Amino acid sequence: MGESTGRAQGILLLAVLAAIVSQQVLVPVLAPLSREVGLSTVELGLVMTVAAGLFAVTSLFWGRVVDRWGHRRVLLLGLASAGLGLTGFAVVSQAALAGLLSPGATLTGMIVTRSVVFGIGLGAVPTAAMALIAARTAPGPERTAGIGRLGAVQGIAVALGPALGALLGFAGLLGPVWLAPVAVLVAIAVVAVGVRPAPVEHRAAEPGDAPRAVRPWDARMWPVLLTGFLMMLSLGLVLIVLGFLVQDRLGLDAAGTVRVSGAMSFLSGIALVLMQGVVVPRLGWPPVRLLRLGLPVATAGLLLLAVAPGMLTIGLAMTLLAAGLGLAMPGYTTAATLQAGPEGQGGVAGLVNATNGATFVIGPLAGTALYTLGTGIPAFVAAAACLLGVLLAVIHPALRSARRDPAATVTP
Repeated sequence: MGESTGRAQGILLLAVLAAIVSQQVLVPVLAPLSREVGLSTVELGLVMTVAAGLFAVTSLFWGRVVDRWGHRRVLLLGLASAGLGLTGFAVVSQAALAGLLSPGATLTGMIVTRSVVFGIGLGAVPTAAMALIAARTAPGPERTAGIGRLGAVQGIAVALGPALGALLGFAGLLGPVWLAPVAVLVAIAVVAVGVRPAPVEHRAAEPGDAPRAVRPWDARMWPVLLTGFLMMLSLGLVLIVLGFLVQDRLGLDAAGTVRVSGAMSFLSGIALVLMQGVVVPRLGWPPVRLLRLGLPVATAGLLLLAVAPGMLTIGLAMTLLAAGLGLAMPGYTTAATLQAGPEGQGGVAGLVNATNGATFVIGPLAGTALYTLGTGIPAFVAAAACLLGVLLAVIHPALRSARRDPAATVTP
């Protein structure tokens, strides 16, 4: 990997860090904030579901254009949209807490800003980063390590964002809300200053050599995407209800919920960082082996979360879940990149991020609805989804063949 490529990857990783921090800093505050402004758990789930749906749909778009427009342009457009959405969300939240908006107007404002504008922009950031890493690394341990570093950066954001949110929670619910757009502004500045505009190189097309689009229903691609869908669905089902679970099982007020939920998310983020940024690159395992070990560990964490009665057991459950996903996520993402050559990695990145986003279309709404049936129900359902992913990773030939050697390019 050349110096310019390494520098570009570093800038992309910093942009991903800032963008995901802007999202995760809101995690400990969303549940108590929704209750303070008069929204139900299902209405909060709707806000998250719409955002995830747009993230999924627009990731496919970003994946198709990233190679034509260039990573810098895609990142700046996406970050600008995300920053605008988060600023609007902060304004809506401020007005709602001041009693200037009805619950219905608050819900509408949150959907427009946090769901639509922010959701569209956020999809550009991880898609551009993943496409560059996959296209510039060789299949095998080098690519797995690169994907692991990208996941580690996201894990750092998962740890740093909620921790910052919990810290600012001492000053009130709106501290984290106003920090979120500031984090996006940092990402925009890093990309604008650190990445120079460069023309996109085009190779003269020869008859019959145009790359075919990567299709999600291809016989080699759909098992990988389905395994990732089940894995990420398990996370989406429990992440949205963690704040409610902490508040209800521990009997905390809004401020206490923010602090404890932030601490739980911090532990989870540390586990994700260590697994993806340190353990996975050192192991050098093929993707299927990472999936077969990581998914059962995540299942154990979910089962513990379903019955955990206190702070320590909830923290242990979230740490196990994060450690398992920290192994499985690079395996899933790397397995997907092995299904196409360098010219198709933008499409693969779009499909992976669209799949991840789709799980958060279903997960938050289903998780909040299941939570009304019992505090442990979302975690039990999530554990079942993880077990299905384990079964698929064990029996399906496409996943068994996703090892260290390059795979054949996907065709429709």
